[in-house]
Amino acid sequence: MHRSAKRLASLLTCAAVPVLLVAGCSGSDGKSSGDSTPSGSSSAASSPSPTVAAAKFKKLPNPCEAFSKGTIDKLLPKVKDAAGSQGKSTDTTTRGACSWSSSDDQGVDGTQFRWLDVAFQRYDSDPTIGSGEKRATDFYTQQVNDAKATQGAKKVAAVPTADTGDAATAISYDVSKEDNDFKNTTIVARTANIVVTVNYNGAGMAGADTPNGNDLLKAAQAAAKEAVTAATKANQG
Repeated sequence: MHRSAKRLASLLTCAAVPVLLVAGCSGSDGKSSGDSTPSGSSSAASSPSPTVAAAKFKKLPNPCEAFSKGTIDKLLPKVKDAAGSQGKSTDTTTRGACSWSSSDDQGVDGTQFRWLDVAFQRYDSDPTIGSGEKRATDFYTQQVNDAKATQGAKKVAAVPTADTGDAATAISYDVSKEDNDFKNTTIVARTANIVVTVNYNGAGMAGADTPNGNDLLKAAQAAAKEAVTAATKANQG
């Protein structure tokens, strides 16, 4: 058969093969079209999926049970409700909060007001965002900065708080509200992938003396340690 006739017969035979087999037919250059590999497919297949370390803690404590009865009695001498007022949360394994208040009426010497609240925030690890610990660290930094930037705050001071999780900062400041001078302390602590924020403030009303800021600071630091311990215990067993 003439060479051109043979070539035509070969092409007609290839065209008759089902589509799934066409890749095996020879082209005009004598090379198989099935030998071709899409550019970059090997490197894409070999690229590992991003991974992050698993979050250490999976649970949060009941925020209204973060402090012992003794702590509540000490920080809030005439507490209105020792059980506390629990904040609303759509996911109690991720966030939770509770608050208490106290008004100690001292007659002609006025009234000592106290407020205490605690908030827990837990972060899971996410390959697209980062580890739970990194996310908690970022939130910890944000909470500290927010406390320092409290509107109307005066005499702002920040000091580290030892033996309270992996990191803890105490921010103290003064605020005037409705002709009352409040002494405020915010403790922000991080333990692994959980951030604990404790706010404790007080004021002397109706002629009562303004509370001692250092006393409130020490009390808040002790409460923060207790709350961090509660977070750890919630994940034991």
